[in-house]
Amino acid sequence: MTAPGPGPAVRRLDFLPWEYAGGAAEADRERQAERQRELSGKTDLAPDVYVAEAAAVFCDELRMGERSYIGAHAYVTGSVALGADTTINPFAVVRGRITLGDGVRIGAYASLLAFNHGTAPDRPIFRQSQTSLGITVGDDVWIGSNVTILDGITIGAHSIVGAGAVVTKNVDEWSVVAGNPARKLRDRRDPKPSAATAAGAITADPASGATAPSPPPFTRSSAAQPDLAALAAAFAGKAREQVGEVLSRCFEGEQFVDQPGLGGAVRPWCDAIEISDLLLRRAPEGHSTDDLIRRLRTAEISVLEGPAGYHVLCVGYALQLLGSCFEHPIDVALPSSAFDELPWARNAWSAGAAIDSVGTAIARNLNDHMDSSEDQHFQLMGWLTVRADPETGMWGQPNPDDGWLQVVNGFYRLTRGTYAQFGLPLPYPEATIRTLLLHSQDRRVFTGDGFNACNVLDVIHPLWLAGQQTDYGRAEGRAWAERMLSEILTRWIDGAGFAFAPDGTDDRATPGLQGTEMWLAIIWLLTDYLGFSDVLGYRPRGVHRPEPLVRIGSTSLGRWTPGPDGSSPLSY
Repeated sequence: MTAPGPGPAVRRLDFLPWEYAGGAAEADRERQAERQRELSGKTDLAPDVYVAEAAAVFCDELRMGERSYIGAHAYVTGSVALGADTTINPFAVVRGRITLGDGVRIGAYASLLAFNHGTAPDRPIFRQSQTSLGITVGDDVWIGSNVTILDGITIGAHSIVGAGAVVTKNVDEWSVVAGNPARKLRDRRDPKPSAATAAGAITADPASGATAPSPPPFTRSSAAQPDLAALAAAFAGKAREQVGEVLSRCFEGEQFVDQPGLGGAVRPWCDAIEISDLLLRRAPEGHSTDDLIRRLRTAEISVLEGPAGYHVLCVGYALQLLGSCFEHPIDVALPSSAFDELPWARNAWSAGAAIDSVGTAIARNLNDHMDSSEDQHFQLMGWLTVRADPETGMWGQPNPDDGWLQVVNGFYRLTRGTYAQFGLPLPYPEATIRTLLLHSQDRRVFTGDGFNACNVLDVIHPLWLAGQQTDYGRAEGRAWAERMLSEILTRWIDGAGFAFAPDGTDDRATPGLQGTEMWLAIIWLLTDYLGFSDVLGYRPRGVHRPEPLVRIGSTSLGRWTPGPDGSSPLSY
């Protein structure tokens, strides 16, 4: 009888090995222990390392520091040493005498080749003598996807090697290099990167080395971009270093709280999980995945009803980040008349939030349980199509008290849970952008108390979403995005994170988990709209993920396919 192959959990870990240290089940750990015992040669493996079953690892010597991993289909031979938190991503080739420091990231399809053939003309290539000088990579180095590093090279600490580079000479510490052959673009400590760097010459995720799609041409140049790109990169590094402090500050006794001293609730747990996943790609330190899943599954879930409606979003995505889901499908059996009864006239934000919870419940049922909620989906999308205003692109109307605020904020929630989550185009993208740009000029909303995470998110996500369909209003949108980004990057509080309303006058001006989770996502959206989100080294995978959760085919009714799993569209 043929032995059974690896189960879904093992296959997932092979390609998402960063999930092993913080979230592997006991059965996965036992299987990994057996995998490690089967390795040939001399091994010295620290706790929580992971060697993919699908990786070809045939080393004479292999040393791996804490939390290091080798991903699926990597090819690793020779005498190889990995420091702590050092990762060889899927399909990479690492061969010969190679020493990697702590915190090194090697992207997919990269090749580190610590040997060479002679080229004397008196014999065929296959009979040439072979030399091997070795490759050394210092601490805190990011090697992008498809990079080739030749024998005898030393990569200095804190350096970045851009995707596709061919490294033929030693790289000094703190260098950013790219090209074939690789050349130095700048010093990483320089606050003013070159225009080529800001424009996306380095198109890989520093957390994984994986290649990101190049931004479209219209996002490539701006006089403000180089400074903002450098500030954004520096911010992301600081946030990643301090995330442990931010989370521990808001854990009191047996529960996460949004801010120290506040009562417990469901959302702070979800925010903590999202923040940790975003910056560290693991569950919050000190919390087991199983315990977090059990806790979240007790949360009250209900569409169209207050906080329980938001639990559909935050709990559903937090469970997904933990590799789980709701135990049962969510009840979304609603008549379309229920949508008409929502408070569109005076509280369009609340109405949009209700639609968001319905759309997300339908998407979760399809994604998590293959529950055929397509009738409800078609009913909901049909209602939205008929009710959208072709003049404004919105649902609802402005009012004298707060202008477009309710309508725009409701538009974000509504479209996030429907059009964005199902990968569908907006019905009137240019009209939408006109309304958003008009609203963006309302100083009441973007200064003082109004400069808060909701108000900025509720403009940048629709601008980003509509921008997938049209370049209309791009210059005005970019100017606003640059202003918002420059404002928020200076508001991080060391060891505490972001306040929801950093210039506010009430409790929302105190740093907390909600503000931190939302502003981290907003910064990604702002930088992606401006064309340099790659410098952050993170990409949202939860409530604010840029990819659809599921896609329902537009040409074949009743057919749906899962969207990207959110682990990364960067293919690491």
